[in-house]
Amino acid sequence: MRHARTTRAAAILLGPFFVLFTLAMVLPIGYAVWLSLFTEKQSGLGFGGTETVFSGLDNYTAALGDRAFREGFGVLLGYCLFYIPLLLVGALALALLLDSTLARARRFFQLALFLPHAVPGIIAALIWVYLYTPQLSPVVSAMESGGIGFDFFSPDGALPSIVNIALWEWLGYNMVIFYAALQAIDRSVLEAATVDGAGAWRVAIAIKVPLIRASVMMVALFTVIGSLQLFTEPLILNKGTGSAVSSTWTPNMYAYTAAFERNDYGLAAAASILLALTAALLSFVVTRFTGRKGKKA
Repeated sequence: MRHARTTRAAAILLGPFFVLFTLAMVLPIGYAVWLSLFTEKQSGLGFGGTETVFSGLDNYTAALGDRAFREGFGVLLGYCLFYIPLLLVGALALALLLDSTLARARRFFQLALFLPHAVPGIIAALIWVYLYTPQLSPVVSAMESGGIGFDFFSPDGALPSIVNIALWEWLGYNMVIFYAALQAIDRSVLEAATVDGAGAWRVAIAIKVPLIRASVMMVALFTVIGSLQLFTEPLILNKGTGSAVSSTWTPNMYAYTAAFERNDYGLAAAASILLALTAALLSFVVTRFTGRKGKKA
């Protein structure tokens, strides 16, 4: 009887979640998979109407065979190798600095560092486009007056420009996560290390960082997933800036262009599914890797 009541209570409490999950996740993914198996063709040498025909895996082979789509994954790889280490090291360093006994005005710096995350991504990208634009930006003018010339929209400057925007948006957010984890550490452990003669640097690296390993790995996992969804920042740089960022610069932009500029929804759905599978595979690899690290620790 008690087991039946527990099951009924669990069903009532979890029911709304599963309903929303089905409507917001399962059905859209299922529709995308179904859409990726069809393509639209025109009859009558292009003068007739369009008809939707079953194409099987043709959209997937078309996406994988498109050089622009493959190069988009190369861009994501460079972005991840550049952005993720800077984010993790920078956020962790700031959190350790705020957690140290030398830190002053902690609340002010927490708020100041977190505020950029409160700015919507599209607004942040527009702000930085202004700051990157010559003849408009005080930053570019200051750099030029100091003898530093750098084109933020050039082929070599586009990736660092987008990494900088992403760091500005997410560094403070992840710093807060690390700082909260550091605050949960038992202070007696840190005091014991200090009594044993460990300096502030040794305590931070050898004690604090290992104790918040789970938080670091969680942030790393979410950052990898978020990096694969790179879209807003390069899209803004692509619009009217003369940037080297093309309309198919990332897989997400490739799918967007296929759907809303070429009206090829089957190809867009196939590209999206391939990107989702890549994200799932990387999530599995990171989870297994962090799980083994945790067991060894």
